[in-house]
Amino acid sequence: MRAPTSVTTLRRHLVALGALGLAAALAVTPAASCTTVCLLEKDRVVVAYNYDFHAPDGLVLVNKRGTRKVSSVRSQGASWTAAHGSVTFNQFGRDHPMTGLNEKGLMVSQMWLDETKYPAADGRPAVGILEWIQYNLDRHASVAEVVANAEAVRPMSRVTIHYLVADASGDVATLEYLEGKLVIHRGVTLPVLALTNSTYADSVAAFERARRAGAVPSSVSSLDRFVRAATLAGTGQGDPVARGFEVLASVAQPEFTRWSIVYDLGGGEVHFRTQGNQAIRRIALASLDFSCATPVRMLDVTAGSAGDVGAAFVDYSTSGMRAVMEATFSKTPFLQSVPAAARDAAAAHPEVTSSCSPA
Repeated sequence: MRAPTSVTTLRRHLVALGALGLAAALAVTPAASCTTVCLLEKDRVVVAYNYDFHAPDGLVLVNKRGTRKVSSVRSQGASWTAAHGSVTFNQFGRDHPMTGLNEKGLMVSQMWLDETKYPAADGRPAVGILEWIQYNLDRHASVAEVVANAEAVRPMSRVTIHYLVADASGDVATLEYLEGKLVIHRGVTLPVLALTNSTYADSVAAFERARRAGAVPSSVSSLDRFVRAATLAGTGQGDPVARGFEVLASVAQPEFTRWSIVYDLGGGEVHFRTQGNQAIRRIALASLDFSCATPVRMLDVTAGSAGDVGAAFVDYSTSGMRAVMEATFSKTPFLQSVPAAARDAAAAHPEVTSSCSPA
């Protein structure tokens, strides 16, 4: 990782990055969905996540603790140092993951939410909405820490999503930005441990209606997926990781489900299969080197055979990330017009701004 270059060079990169958020806001499609559900056992905390989108391409990244970072947001961008290493799944550049797990057992996922309205600009530093995921994985070890510090930065985008966070203790929370204000559900206000693409309040109301009717809906609509995932997660038996994949299969969207990921938070393991490789692969975080004295590592989401793929990671390269971004942008209708300069800037940003601070 290189030290930051001149302010002029950095500003040029960040200006180009602005086109990404504008282009992504031009359309909302059925592909922008996803499902997250928690399976809490007596001694296991498992979270299952379907990523539904246009493009199947992606990289699994090993992100290093001790890395100093600068947000790609052009105005009032946050800066921070990663306290924890993490494994993330990325399509839109390093530090812009769709989901991930850190070495302390904190998991973050995101899903589309049309009703989202982020806070107006104020004095707080800002981060991109996917950077928000990396920021929290880098800085926090638990849901309690995420919640306690949730107002420290302001997410900024025209793309509308909400989040579910969970940790190895079994603590779970959803975070939504509605009418410009942060809304958190946790503990007694989080009776159903799932999230799809409706507000949490609307989702729980649908779950209660289905429970009273004694029926489990079968469509792939947001509310039906929420009800079905939550119901199945609470009724199965056997290994929770295997059950997680079964639940994800039941809420998959044939045209758009690209990745199915099951996190074992207490065990520090990531299990996943992808559209391009249905073999269930495993990553044990305990076997990874999270020191920033060594390079970030990457793995194509389609690579590897069933079982542990920790040894298949290679050193991260900007060109490798840029190739994935090119594939993702070209396959996503509302991102095809993003200029090459903006794509180049997004791929290069971490190499321009990041540096290692092991202490």
